[in-house]
Amino acid sequence: MKYIKRWALMHSTTEENIMEHSLQVAEIAHAIALIKNKMFGGNVDEYKVMCLAVYHEASEVITGDLPTPIKYFNSQINTAYKDLETLACEKLIDKLPEELKPSYRGFILDDKGTEEHKIMKAADRIAAYIKCVEEVKSGNKEFLKAKESIGKDIMSIDDDAVRYFIKNILPSFEKTLDELEL
Repeated sequence: MKYIKRWALMHSTTEENIMEHSLQVAEIAHAIALIKNKMFGGNVDEYKVMCLAVYHEASEVITGDLPTPIKYFNSQINTAYKDLETLACEKLIDKLPEELKPSYRGFILDDKGTEEHKIMKAADRIAAYIKCVEEVKSGNKEFLKAKESIGKDIMSIDDDAVRYFIKNILPSFEKTLDELEL
């Protein structure tokens, strides 16, 4: 997961697998897509946004996890790792029956310039922030700097629907169950 990659040397109080992370990203991405379409006159494909989120870590089935500080150590390593991720995704797609390859290709190797991809990427960063929030709430001070850094990242995302999510939904993750007043 992105936040575990970035903070790989940090102790986590709660471990999370790729499936859990991908589901959370899908839920956040879907919410942002709905907000964009219903509240800001957007026209994004909500189904595609969710599917992109579900499959956004698919390459890790083959590549495994690589800590972000290593992945971004220099441009050569970063380029080589992106090439490796693409190759891994191609290998996964090649394992599918011919009839299904085109459908999965659009989710596993999507067009990074689409609005749906941008929403998924924003949701991935928000999920990383939520992980930091949960760790800090559990008393893990190792995630304080990460929370601050990722918080700045997500606050700089220039999208009305993302800003709405951050302002109106994200604060609930800072609260305890009692504070949510269920």
